[in-house]
Amino acid sequence: MLKAFDVLLFTAHLIVIGLNLFAWIWKKTRKLHLWVAGITVFSWLVLGIWNGFGYCFLTDWEWDIKRRLGEENLPHSFTQYLSDNVLGLYLSPAIVDGLTLGLFIIAILCSVYMNFFRNKSL
Repeated sequence: MLKAFDVLLFTAHLIVIGLNLFAWIWKKTRKLHLWVAGITVFSWLVLGIWNGFGYCFLTDWEWDIKRRLGEENLPHSFTQYLSDNVLGLYLSPAIVDGLTLGLFIIAILCSVYMNFFRNKSL
């Protein structure tokens, strides 16, 4: 059962990352992007007050499951985990965090533009 939760949380993480980066592109998912990005910002900044900047409750839950499954030496972020364990890139945490934040900010700016400034018919 724990393995199923691990797969579920891993998949949820990938979906959230995909939505955060790309859901602003399509008219039908632009409002969804604002919601998902807002929840992400809330987790990173508001929950981050108590748990450290960039705190992600999904990562917290997933790391708890992974530890129960015997996985050790988990990185501080899911994107670092993806970089190291899935993509095999082994980039420094500063680079991964910078890319994560930078791409997220670019997506937010694109979303704000598409939702509030671009011609509504597009």
